[in-house]
Amino acid sequence: MKRLTFASWLIAWPIIMGSALVAQAADKVVFATNWRAQAAHGGFYQALADGTYRRYGLEVTIRQGGPQVNNRPLLPAGRIDFLMTGNLLHSFDNVKNKIPVVVVAAIFQKDPQALIAHPGQGYESFARMKDAPVALIAKDGQFTWWQWLKAVHGFQDERLRPYHFNLAPFLSNPKAIQQGYSVAEPIYVQSQGGFAPVVHLLADHGFSTYSTLIETRTELVKSNPDLVQRFVNASILGWQRFLNGDRTAANALIMKDNPDISIQEIEASVLLIKRQGLVESGEAKTKGIGAMNQGRIEDFYQQMVRAGLYRPGEVDLSRVAVFQFVNQGVGLAR
Repeated sequence: MKRLTFASWLIAWPIIMGSALVAQAADKVVFATNWRAQAAHGGFYQALADGTYRRYGLEVTIRQGGPQVNNRPLLPAGRIDFLMTGNLLHSFDNVKNKIPVVVVAAIFQKDPQALIAHPGQGYESFARMKDAPVALIAKDGQFTWWQWLKAVHGFQDERLRPYHFNLAPFLSNPKAIQQGYSVAEPIYVQSQGGFAPVVHLLADHGFSTYSTLIETRTELVKSNPDLVQRFVNASILGWQRFLNGDRTAANALIMKDNPDISIQEIEASVLLIKRQGLVESGEAKTKGIGAMNQGRIEDFYQQMVRAGLYRPGEVDLSRVAVFQFVNQGVGLAR
C-alpha cells in the first residue's frame, strides 16, 4: 500500500474527519410496534435491514410488541421515540385523554380489519353477513368497530359470540362469520381448514380509518422536526422496497425477532397486503406512502360519533395528526 505524502494528508484529512463525524452523528431512535414481528411491519424491518435508516443518519432499534407487551405508555414517557399503532381510534383517545402524542404518517391507507366467512354460504355479499346466526368477535372489536357495523350496516348484538383467537368454532360452523386481520387469519384458515375464506375488508364498506400509524411525541415534532422527517422518509422508502424489491434481509430480521413465523407466512401476507391495496392505494398513489388528509380524519370521526363512541366536539381533531412530514411523493417513480 502506498504511503500518503504530507500534502496528500492535508487534502485527505477533512474528508476523513468528515466521514468520521457523519458516522458518529447517527441519531439513536427506538421505534416500537404493537405486536410481534410480521409482514405488516415489513417496511420498517426493510429500512433497518438494507441500511436506509443508517443512510438517513439514524441508528434505529425496533422494539416489538406482543400479547404481554404494551408499548403505548412508553411513548409519552419518553422511553421510545416512535410508535406504530393500530388506527385512528387510538389517536382520538390520545387527544381526548390529553396524551401529548401525534400521528405523523399513515402507512396503511386501508385498515386490515375484516370479516371472514365460509364460501358458498351467501356471504360473498357483504350485506348478507349481518344475517349470519353467529358472529365471532373479540371484546375489543365488540366495543369499537362492531358498534359502527350496527349503526351503519344493521348488524345485531344477538348474533355475537366471543372470539378467543381460536379458529375451531369458526371452522366447525359453516354459517358463522368471524373477525380477522385480513393479512393473517385468511392464511390460517387456508392452512387449518383447507379452504380460502370469503374476506370483506371493513375499509371497503366505509370504515375509513387510516392504519399502521406512526406516532411520536408532540414535543419531538416541535424540537426536532428534522429527525421526524428523516424517520418518516426512511420508513416510507423501506415500505416501498419491502413490497416491490428484494425483502430477503428484512424477512430474516422478522423471523429473528419472531421465530414462530415462517417465510411462507410472510410471503403470503405480503401478497395479501399488495392484493388488497393496503399500502399503495388511494392518495398514496400520487402523494406517496404514508399520505394523510384532515378531511378523511374528520369523516371517520363523524362515523364514530354516529356509532356512539364519541360525542360531537369531544375530540379536538386538529391535534390528531400533522401533515408536514407526508404527502411529498417520497418513493414515487419520477
